[in-house]
Amino acid sequence: CNILLLIFVTVCVAGQNIAKERIVGGYAPVPHSIKYIVSIQTVERQHLCGGFVINKYWVVTAAHCNIGLNKMMIVAGDYSLAVYEGTEQEILPHLLVPHPSYNTTTSNCDIMLIKLRAPIYLNSYVSIALLPRQGATIAEGRLCRVSGWGYTNPSGGQIPSTLRTVMLPIVSTTKCNSSESFSGSITENMLCAGYTIGGKDACQGDSGGPLVCDGRVYGVVSWGRGCADAQFPGVYTAVSMFRRWIDNTIFSYYSRCNKN
Repeated sequence: CNILLLIFVTVCVAGQNIAKERIVGGYAPVPHSIKYIVSIQTVERQHLCGGFVINKYWVVTAAHCNIGLNKMMIVAGDYSLAVYEGTEQEILPHLLVPHPSYNTTTSNCDIMLIKLRAPIYLNSYVSIALLPRQGATIAEGRLCRVSGWGYTNPSGGQIPSTLRTVMLPIVSTTKCNSSESFSGSITENMLCAGYTIGGKDACQGDSGGPLVCDGRVYGVVSWGRGCADAQFPGVYTAVSMFRRWIDNTIFSYYSRCNKN
């Protein structure tokens, strides 16, 4: 299969390549109306990936956004990356926990937890994203929202400075895995969202960002083939398949800390 991490622009950081996916066919939401999203940046303040806050000390993103603990900065409360708005909170990561079964070839289990050095201050600009229960499913055709800072055109061009968002319908795994689409590459740990005719999608720079359905994050932007291509919806890590892992990882971290 010639399947790419959504058509990608490669950003080289300390010898590593990060595929950057972005929003195509979307719009700029009301400033600071999507309060759970974060920008994951290099320490030089270059946007790399999205992510989302699940409590004041923990953020979820994609495992393929891992460029190393000492090379990352988490920015919450942002809307325009080009303008200092006074609402931003910049926090360094304390611990990166990619899923132990993450496969760089198949993108299976493409999810990572980030423990922050200091707590995020929850306010009118920053809030927590809710997660689905373990094993919860979302119906085919249900409209969900994906958001991020990125290219609005599959061919690249100007990077928009403000957050973008788009509504996409869930595509069944059967259809996404058909010979006309991803031909069996979609695992039980993934879900698909997009339009048969294309035109709207996550694209370069949105990796790790949230796909929100019915008020809960069901997907993490992971990979795809092209951006907004007909027959090839975006592929997301299915958060409900990792809810138990998320809870257990956080619990075990605090258990170890209390013992020490």
